[in-house]
Amino acid sequence: MHPAAPFSQTILTGDRPTGPLHLGHYAGSLQNRVRLQDTHTQYILLADTQALTDNAHDPGKIRKNVLEVALDYLAAGIDPDRSTICVQSGLPALAELTLLYMNFVTVARLERNPTIKDEIRARGFGRDIPAGFLCYPVAQAADITGFGATLVPVGEDQLPLIEQTNEIVRRLNHQIGKPVLLEAEALVSKTGRLPGTDGKTKMSKSQGNAIPLSSSPEMLRQFVRQMYTDPNHIHVSDPGQVEGNVVFTYLDAFDPDAQAVADLKAHYRRGGLGDAVLKARLSGVLETLVGPIRERRMEISSRPGDVFDMLRDGTARARRLTQERMDVLAGALGLFRCA
Repeated sequence: MHPAAPFSQTILTGDRPTGPLHLGHYAGSLQNRVRLQDTHTQYILLADTQALTDNAHDPGKIRKNVLEVALDYLAAGIDPDRSTICVQSGLPALAELTLLYMNFVTVARLERNPTIKDEIRARGFGRDIPAGFLCYPVAQAADITGFGATLVPVGEDQLPLIEQTNEIVRRLNHQIGKPVLLEAEALVSKTGRLPGTDGKTKMSKSQGNAIPLSSSPEMLRQFVRQMYTDPNHIHVSDPGQVEGNVVFTYLDAFDPDAQAVADLKAHYRRGGLGDAVLKARLSGVLETLVGPIRERRMEISSRPGDVFDMLRDGTARARRLTQERMDVLAGALGLFRCA
């Protein structure tokens, strides 16, 4: 399998394989990756090494989910002939780049990164922060520059990571005296982050409020039945609130008939429309979306050897590319290379 000839811009994207992907991933990134693989050179990184920064106690979980996430990619429409899917731990040049870049950034700068500060607070690390976690922005800079990526799809909360990458790039280029490394541009998704089914937090596997892409029809109905709506909409005749109503948020994200959704919102606001009707519609919409993905996933999962072959092939291509870029940078810096 060989992706098509390179386009003018290169995208690097990916996921930490800590569990199967869910609808939040699909809305926020997967559907865009399927679209962008026709117009960009796209690398998709299964960031298993980075996942260990807060899962080092359970490496087996990470190894298992490399396959699970790869299955989700393929089932959602990622084509290994148009996108290179690769595994981070199989790319030693990225680790070498990370070590090199750590000499060009301070601990104080890492601690000031808003994204890292928020994640440290959310995980309750206090001062017991794994060094690998604190240095994640450096590792991400290595990933981005190792692939020569010029576009990196991110949410708005990750913009500080892209800025820190570009700071490292500018510092290295200044040290070398010429632009050996490329700066990257953030490609911010227009789709807002989906809330969890409970309406209280973002959709997250660890919170139990995420709908897996592999959900059965009954699982989908169960998730939708539990969705947060309007607590004051007690009777069907009561006017209801659309804002903050998770069912409407999901209809906005996935229902192809925007006019029908607008009509439902107007009806709900004036009263006379029950939550059960809304949830029945959403269940149908989600099954239409997830059903084909689930079927493709089941078919592909029956051939795990083919999936591992695809990962090996993609990782081998990525290994050659990232090593070439590491060698160019080492030469520009005047580092001694025995090979």
